Amino acid sequence: MGRSRGRLTTKIHAIVDALGLPIGLSLTEGQAYDGHAAKTLLNGLPAGAMVLADRAYDTDAIRKLVSEQGAWANIPLMPQRRHKPVFSKHLYKQRNLVERFFNKLKHFRAIATRYEKDPENYLAGVKLASTRIWIKFNESVT
Repeated sequence: MGRSRGRLTTKIHAIVDALGLPIGLSLTEGQAYDGHAAKTLLNGLPAGAMVLADRAYDTDAIRKLVSEQGAWANIPLMPQRRHKPVFSKHLYKQRNLVERFFNKLKHFRAIATRYEKDPENYLAGVKLASTRIWIKFNESVT
């Protein structure tokens, strides 16, 4: 847990697939730079993958990491960026799958209220909740 504006906070970083199901999770302190978590989560991307991330991940290092793996980064540009890589607003609309995943994750009270104070136990709770999201998605209705 880290301090952000005087309060204890934690950021959950997630990678979801094309169905909105989580395939990678990590935690960082609230005040930590988002790019550090991205470098560990983005290792092992399949060739031809599309990485949709928010503006906080707009760095040359992350774009290079993604392109070295044969994937393509579609990240909105920071306003002060001089070299402007290609960005598609149409493709970026699919990023709502990540936001939907976080919405589903917040339905678990212990995750939403940060009930567990130990980071390892909290990450375990996030992974357990993610497993339940996977199971609910794959359960048979018949």
